[in-house]
Amino acid sequence: MTSLSIAEAAEQTGLTAHTLRYYERDGLMLRSVERASSGHRRYTDDDLRWIQMVTRLRATGMPIRDVRRYAALVRDGEGNEAERLELLLAHRELVERQLAEVSSHLRAIDHKIALYEHTVAPGA
Repeated sequence: MTSLSIAEAAEQTGLTAHTLRYYERDGLMLRSVERASSGHRRYTDDDLRWIQMVTRLRATGMPIRDVRRYAALVRDGEGNEAERLELLLAHRELVERQLAEVSSHLRAIDHKIALYEHTVAPGA
């Protein structure tokens, strides 16, 4: 089992040590991060997998309060899967709407690129 320092976990996740501390302090982690006898945090593979999930949820625009709620539901264990599913489905719908909007913008940009390519290199 992996046991990484906060600096190593930060490097592996691409987050700062400050962000990792924030995730723990603000209730976004599934449990408190283990501590070495020195008191320094030690991150396990499970911690890193959860951090990756939190990072993905945040990167796709899930509000902190919803991430915190999702983490609390997972911590509570079995019996609330329907609520977890509802939360994730609602977030997925938001992400799909955002993706459709970005795709529309990309098509408009591609259209302009095609016009300029035709102007810059006619007949090409």
